[in-house]
Amino acid sequence: MNRRDFNLNALKLAGAGGLAAWLNTGRRAFSAAETSDPRLNGAYRFSRGRWIYVHLEGTPAEIGYQHGHLLAPEIEDAFKSVVLTNLRGTGKSRDFFRQAAQQVLWPKVDAEYQAEVEGIYHGLQARGAKMSFDDVIWLNAMEELSDYYVPWYDERHKTATGKRPVSPGNCSAFVATSSYTKGGQIVMAHSLWTSYLHGERWNIIFDIVPERGHRILMDGFPGVITSDDDFGINSAGMMITETTITQFNGWNPDGIPEFVRARKAMQYASSIDDYVRIMLDGNNGGYANDWLLGDRKTGEIARFELGLKAHRVWRTKDGYYVGSNFASDPKVIAEDTTFDPNDLSSSPNARRVRAEQLMKEWKGRIDLNLAQQYLSDHYDTWEKRKHPCTRTLCGHGDVSLHGEKVWDWKPYNPGGAVTGKVTDSTMTAAMSFIGRRGHPCGENFYAAPFLKKHPEYSWQSPLLHDMIAGPWTVFMSGEKA
Repeated sequence: MNRRDFNLNALKLAGAGGLAAWLNTGRRAFSAAETSDPRLNGAYRFSRGRWIYVHLEGTPAEIGYQHGHLLAPEIEDAFKSVVLTNLRGTGKSRDFFRQAAQQVLWPKVDAEYQAEVEGIYHGLQARGAKMSFDDVIWLNAMEELSDYYVPWYDERHKTATGKRPVSPGNCSAFVATSSYTKGGQIVMAHSLWTSYLHGERWNIIFDIVPERGHRILMDGFPGVITSDDDFGINSAGMMITETTITQFNGWNPDGIPEFVRARKAMQYASSIDDYVRIMLDGNNGGYANDWLLGDRKTGEIARFELGLKAHRVWRTKDGYYVGSNFASDPKVIAEDTTFDPNDLSSSPNARRVRAEQLMKEWKGRIDLNLAQQYLSDHYDTWEKRKHPCTRTLCGHGDVSLHGEKVWDWKPYNPGGAVTGKVTDSTMTAAMSFIGRRGHPCGENFYAAPFLKKHPEYSWQSPLLHDMIAGPWTVFMSGEKA
């Protein structure tokens, strides 16, 4: 099958919206031809389906410079949202986060990724961005500094701030293979859950051709060297996603930052064993996840539950694994979390029940279309009815009266599912996946009427924007506008 045939077949699976997005590329592409800086050779960006596609290639320093230069406006804007939520959620200052980034994390970053992060900073400087170097490190560690390092720091230093950050519970996902899927290939799906404040900005498709390691196609947040919501594929046939472990506690100050290990694993892993080894090496407990993995070469899938004190790997060549922010291994639950796996009213457990129902109902038929339906599902297993809320696979906190106690989400919290991505073995072989910006179900969020109705969230104005759902859109490594 040639590339054109594959694109057309994938678009059929993406539906009419994907075809429309393919034909209408939207904004003008920006390429290195518009500047004389040789570090930008081969790099470019364009927009489609409400995503920004960015192609980066070269040495670590060149990839970083291209990243910072091409996405400077988006990085500055995204960082403002991170500063707002990190400071409000922890009671800490900018200087606290900058100092932690520079003194605690930076010395543990591999030289390769130090060069890439430094490159992002230099690219931002070239575009006149008002961010310090420490800000760029902070941005890359936004998940682990505020929700993992800060609780550890406060406990160790007996700091009473009146604020206790709670580790996030982000994402719905599954990976299935063999008798559970149509044609027996691996099928993977993932929806990112986060605040709409961040989620509306989580809009990048990164196509990265590094000097060493495997080519990467992943979604991501502007200015961050790894996916951070962790959906991606590499040219060795690895299919990678995760869901965060709810109510996790733990941090190792001597470990390697999670954003470094996650990027390294996506870039260098050629097998499930490689991925597990890289993530365990220097594990600092930051941004602890249940990793769902697939190897298209072998048809094997895995669930890798990575705590700090404990971890476990499940593997199969015929079956499925689901993720919705619940931990499963009794040792991980007991030693690394305060999570209650028996509370079926909580979002992680309610979504787990629904995920298991759908896997069994769809056995033998799971494909890209059903993967999209999975991410769009609005059935609440606790109330036993269809209505979007925090207990549904497609999460809608802004209309959820009950909020979510395990994440300290108050009623009507503006957060939930903000992207959807699906792929299978065939698409992975062609370095391709399908993504949707906004709620996977296609519903839109409008900031102004929400803030008028819920002034308790007015602290997010003026950074809270409308989150308009785009079409399901096909992306492939190496494509251009």
